[in-house]
Amino acid sequence: MLSQRISLSLALAAGFLGLASCNKGGGDFQKTKSGIEYKIFKKVGNKYEPREVAVTGDPTYKERIGKIMGLHIEYRTAKDSVLMSSRVQRMGIPAPFPLDSVQQKGAEAEAFAMLQPGDSAVFKFNADTLAMKNSGRPAPPFIKKQGNTITMLVKAEKVQTRDEAMADQQKQMMDAQVKMQAHAKEQLKKDDVILQEYIKKNNLTAERDTSGVYYVITQRGSGAKPSTGQTVSVQYRGTLLNGKEFDSSAKGNGGKPIEFPLGVGQVIPGWDKGIALLPKGTKAVLLIPSSLAYGQRGAGADIPADAPLRFDVELVDVKQQ
Repeated sequence: MLSQRISLSLALAAGFLGLASCNKGGGDFQKTKSGIEYKIFKKVGNKYEPREVAVTGDPTYKERIGKIMGLHIEYRTAKDSVLMSSRVQRMGIPAPFPLDSVQQKGAEAEAFAMLQPGDSAVFKFNADTLAMKNSGRPAPPFIKKQGNTITMLVKAEKVQTRDEAMADQQKQMMDAQVKMQAHAKEQLKKDDVILQEYIKKNNLTAERDTSGVYYVITQRGSGAKPSTGQTVSVQYRGTLLNGKEFDSSAKGNGGKPIEFPLGVGQVIPGWDKGIALLPKGTKAVLLIPSSLAYGQRGAGADIPADAPLRFDVELVDVKQQ
């Protein structure tokens, strides 16, 4: 979990637009020959109105082949739990999707081929069918437990040439990065207040690293501190500050410590900073500000945006280079 996990092997990182209400209105779903149920809407003034699309597809699609469509997408389970959101994952930047001849029916490509720029849509897929087409495996049990349906909400922003899309994506990414850095700087100040209050409330004796990570050594080891590039072995339990556990080596790694090279970005920055402070054999509590964890994106359903985190860790081993 320390590096971002993705639950489904789908074609895109996913996202949302505010179309949930359209899922409940606008008439009955239509259905393609491949089994995709759909409702497509166009925006007229401040309202969405249904746009009819033949089950054989949009005849104007051939004019868009070879271009890139920018999309906001969100995947939901049958019980409306959000699986992935491109607005969250991509900081509000539309995901680029190449528009080619549709070879695989019944999956996302066929659905996107029905859309024109400005459209919003709701698509429903059989979860097993969609998973098999994308990964060759049935849908994971946690999805099927909620019902064997995946709903995809889509907003088609614009269609561009590949060069236009690449230039646009680069500009948007640069703008988003600047905004994200400014947000992280301000959030670090807020998180520091929250962490100090947490330390006081829980009677902890903590030290603060210059990065903003607080650490509490509960059992000091006798070994040396690890250096950048060395492979470390760590047992851990991660919780929100309210005590809710979101991950642990006991559950996520079969009870075995996880191993990773320190300081090369394979884990969240707060771990690279915090583990480097501990001698081999040390048990400690790491209190990590959100900007050194999962930031304003959060991570899945368990870690909200801008959430400072607590990790109870043990530096089990440090392998020599």
